[in-house]
Amino acid sequence: MTDDDRWQRGLAKFNEVYGGDLPAPTKGTLAFFDLMLEQLFAEVWTRSELSQRDRRLVTMGVIAALGEADTFGIQVRAGLKNGEFTPAQAREMVVHLAHYAGYPRAAGLLGKVEQIIAEVQRGAGPA
Repeated sequence: MTDDDRWQRGLAKFNEVYGGDLPAPTKGTLAFFDLMLEQLFAEVWTRSELSQRDRRLVTMGVIAALGEADTFGIQVRAGLKNGEFTPAQAREMVVHLAHYAGYPRAAGLLGKVEQIIAEVQRGAGPA
């Protein structure tokens, strides 16, 4: 597979994972983004051993442990819009994560989760 094929495959998966909500720079604009598409999205997110939902949940656990509420919100929005989990399941993730990542980190996620749920339910795009 050529780099261009890998970039195109990665872009397709990126758009699927994020439901087209996140803009992708044109190829060659950002080397970091090109590398992310060609490796993470073309080679890792496309593997068949885990479902897209499974990969998202693992990713969300890591993001939560790092305390990245905004990035967690991006994942919540995409997961809700893709039908990978329900609002109740998103809230339950925060409850579960509090016991592994800590209450201060989970508390920081809760407001973001509620904001995203409300936006998705009323059909609003990313903030």
